[in-house]
Amino acid sequence: MSVMEVSHRSKAFVACAANAEQSLRNLLGIPDNYRVLFLQGGATGQFSFVPMNITQPGDKVAFLHTGQWSNKAIKFAKAQDLNVEVLADEAESKYTTVPAAGSYTVPQDAAYLHYTPNETIGGVEFDYIPDTGQVPLVADMSSTIVSRPLDVSRYGIIYAGAQKNLGPSGVVVVIVRDDLIGNARSNTPGVFDYAAQAAADSMLNTPPTFGVYMLGQVLAWIERTGGLDAMAKRNQAKAAALYAAIDGSGFYANPVAVNARSWMNVPFTLANPELDPVFLKEAEAAGLTNLKGHRSVGGMRASIYNAMPQAGVDALIAFMTEFANRNG
Repeated sequence: MSVMEVSHRSKAFVACAANAEQSLRNLLGIPDNYRVLFLQGGATGQFSFVPMNITQPGDKVAFLHTGQWSNKAIKFAKAQDLNVEVLADEAESKYTTVPAAGSYTVPQDAAYLHYTPNETIGGVEFDYIPDTGQVPLVADMSSTIVSRPLDVSRYGIIYAGAQKNLGPSGVVVVIVRDDLIGNARSNTPGVFDYAAQAAADSMLNTPPTFGVYMLGQVLAWIERTGGLDAMAKRNQAKAAALYAAIDGSGFYANPVAVNARSWMNVPFTLANPELDPVFLKEAEAAGLTNLKGHRSVGGMRASIYNAMPQAGVDALIAFMTEFANRNG
């Protein structure tokens, strides 16, 4: 029987889930005072589930606003009856920058500070971890988790949809410090309650069995290929090559501040926007797909997550160079 046929409470699947958790703990060096949960509802669900678990109505919470995903997290928090303070909003740069470290003050009476280390749509990435003092730091790491080493101890809660670097969609990983468990609002449904899910090993309800199995397989692949240090070197090399091609072309441009450029999502524009549909059509014919930028920002965007090999980036660069030579 396949993993999709066995009972999620069988010894076989319980062992499968435990192995996936241990692999994640090993890769990230997750301290013993953190719980790892495999849940559902995606990162968007966590926009609501985080405040449900660690705040009460009227509490103060703080945010750094650097793009569309942080904006959605802010909106969901406001719907939870919270006193939301946006400490920094990069609207002036059209969300092509991140706030400089030390340019904002974290209120020490806040229940948490939330930020999005990598904004997938805008291709904006923090080059530092915010210092929050005693305030728990909460991060949506959907597009950066396991792309490089990470100091989990700096965070109160990390959550990440699996579909970028961890496996297929349908699983969200939550890494939560023990002292933040057990404080859920009284009206929090059990399946959203971190304490209830931790007590049931993430099996209070039927878990996404295939997603958890695949997550374990992906983590094993990362371990076999050198772990997170090796993964970071590969990802940094891919991004550096693509940015160098864009910057040196005279035909393409990247709008993001150099210190805030993402390793994972690389947006770029053409000198003549009228060529955008031509570029996309010819790129697809060459086997290069999913390059259209998000409708809110336009242009192109290359997402080069863990599974994208250097050869894929090299093929894109070769096509971009040839296209620029013909149309420049």
